[in-house]
Amino acid sequence: MYLIPLMKIGFLEFGWSDAIDILLLAFLIYQLYRIVRGSLAYNIFFGILVVYLLTLLAEALELKLISDVLGQFINIGVLGLLIVFQPEVRRFLLQLGKNRDIRKPAFWGRFNLQHYGITQAQHKEVDELMAALHHMADSKTGALLVFPTTSRLQFFVNSGILIRGDISGDLLESIFNKTGPLHDGAVIIADNKILAARCVLPVSENQDVPGHVG
Repeated sequence: MYLIPLMKIGFLEFGWSDAIDILLLAFLIYQLYRIVRGSLAYNIFFGILVVYLLTLLAEALELKLISDVLGQFINIGVLGLLIVFQPEVRRFLLQLGKNRDIRKPAFWGRFNLQHYGITQAQHKEVDELMAALHHMADSKTGALLVFPTTSRLQFFVNSGILIRGDISGDLLESIFNKTGPLHDGAVIIADNKILAARCVLPVSENQDVPGHVG
């Protein structure tokens, strides 16, 4: 089957198959980025993406030596990628397998960009959270909140007291009450839930952090 090229730049032809190829690759990269965003693997993912783009550029410019070196680097690094990104790959495959019936809207909803917007219920939770923070600020009550993205910080969740409760301003204020048993440590909030309280967080390795921030 012959496809009419969309455009031609010099000796390069850009056809429908190229457009579909680029769109599918961009979609896959976006999904991987969304999974590793906020995790320790993000910098590694970005570095590998840069190496891959440099490889494509070297091949387009016919820089054979550079192209061969970068190509071998990518080939050898495949196994390392599977090891480094094992949690992220597993989470990505689990996300695909949560709803195996492709006829159901829920399956395709996982790939809908609007699916990741803020819902009305989440707006209410944000309002609850902001009201609690304002009340604690007025009463000079300290609060340490953690909002992980894709990384759920399970190690730090396990260091505290598991709650797994709905986000509530009253609950947050009671947790950080100065006389309460849970006010020391951090509260971790993820998946629209207060996962845990009294969590122990690591000390920052950044030597440039000013002392007044704690």
